[in-house]
Amino acid sequence: MKIALNGAAGRMGQRLVICGIAEPNCEIVAAIDASSHPKIGTDAGQNAGTDAIGISLTSELPENVTADAVIDFSQPAGMEQMLKVCVERKIPMVIATTGLSAEQTALIDDAAKVIPIVFAPNMSMGVNVCMKLAQIGARALAEHDADVEILERHHRFKKDSPSGTALKIGELVANEMNISKFRHGREGIVGERPHDEIAYHAIRTGDNPGEHTVVFGMMGETLEVTVRCSSRDGYAKGAYAAARFLQGKEPGRYDMFDVLDLK
Repeated sequence: MKIALNGAAGRMGQRLVICGIAEPNCEIVAAIDASSHPKIGTDAGQNAGTDAIGISLTSELPENVTADAVIDFSQPAGMEQMLKVCVERKIPMVIATTGLSAEQTALIDDAAKVIPIVFAPNMSMGVNVCMKLAQIGARALAEHDADVEILERHHRFKKDSPSGTALKIGELVANEMNISKFRHGREGIVGERPHDEIAYHAIRTGDNPGEHTVVFGMMGETLEVTVRCSSRDGYAKGAYAAARFLQGKEPGRYDMFDVLDLK
């Protein structure tokens, strides 16, 4: 499986390089990042802290490179640019970039009519199982007076808040419990908690790669579903699993529930 990485020079991109080297029957054939990145032109392996792999960081997917899939952990503008390239060259795409606008999400939907795409706010297999457990819990407790709060913790460098994963968990829970009100944190005299809302709480500290907790609070008991990532490798391994899933698939928009057969 020949893989091109978009966002390859960043923190997540470096782990994709390292995990890609160890991935069975996998070859990294391109490593792309923004033209303004200071490491453009350097070896992607050395930039990731390992031996040279003979693939230089470039600002575009080279014309002479054939890829079985592109894994995108970049920024919204970088994702949008790569999406156009993948549609033009009919390359399946794994999109893990978060913080996208409604317009950019619509572009993904349009592109999925031409190429197969796995689009998910989180590629971690453990996180996606957590999402499914939260969905099951919400379905079971929908008529049993449960309050729902979602806590997420990430590193100080994360740009979007709350995380795309937290928002996705909230969407799944809200659909099961018929909730349409959302709150982002609390401050001041806000009064008693209304029952028909989901509240998000975002924590940013140090180098934390990601933690998510879904709290179902009832009178007399509390249920919590928690997943903690100890490194970014879980995201990388999930992304490679998604790339393998796309091989031979028809055009369409898929997610990690499809990859893990959780639907």
